[in-house]
Amino acid sequence: MEQKKIADITNAFPCFDAIPADEWLRSGISVERFSPQLAMQEGHLFSHAAFILSGTVRIHKISESGREVTLYRVRRGGVCVIMMASILGETGYEASAEIEEDSEILLLSVERFKEWIDTCKPLRQFVYQTMMKRMISVTTLIEDIAFKPINARIAQFLLSRTSHSCTTLVMTHDAIAIELGTAREVISRTLKEFEAVGWLQLGRGRITAIQRAAIRQKFGL
Repeated sequence: MEQKKIADITNAFPCFDAIPADEWLRSGISVERFSPQLAMQEGHLFSHAAFILSGTVRIHKISESGREVTLYRVRRGGVCVIMMASILGETGYEASAEIEEDSEILLLSVERFKEWIDTCKPLRQFVYQTMMKRMISVTTLIEDIAFKPINARIAQFLLSRTSHSCTTLVMTHDAIAIELGTAREVISRTLKEFEAVGWLQLGRGRITAIQRAAIRQKFGL
């Protein structure tokens, strides 16, 4: 592997700084480019561990009824902790992964990954620290779905996807439903209620004139 590419990898993942230079010349290590696609489905058995160098990968779950919820996204410098747990536990993947935009990914064979995680403390710490952080974020998501009213969750979502200078969200109701793990009908009904009180304007595939201050005040966000 070229020194320039190794430098880019260690810039994105400082935990790899401890890997000797000659290790990068061994088999089972590559950097690949991927276009948007469904990358992995639930139950998949991994032959490689993936480390994201650019782009975005969405991790999601699909229920037996077909309802979908986004668990989290992985970007540069990140890994899917469910993938790591599957590899280390030698079990099938407990989620699905979708590459949302052109992405560059470091792939380590399972053999090489396990060898490095055993011998490289910074890599081992990175994996376990990432697992802990992601566990907290997923637990928060579950708590929100279980206990927070859907109108408050939608309000929070609108605020997170807009700003003071950009009060338009280009997104379908279906896409919002997937992000929040609910039905499209629930999203549409709630957004129409928001529109009725003047908090936003609904259009085809977009939501405009989002009144961030009013929404923030109403829901204490």
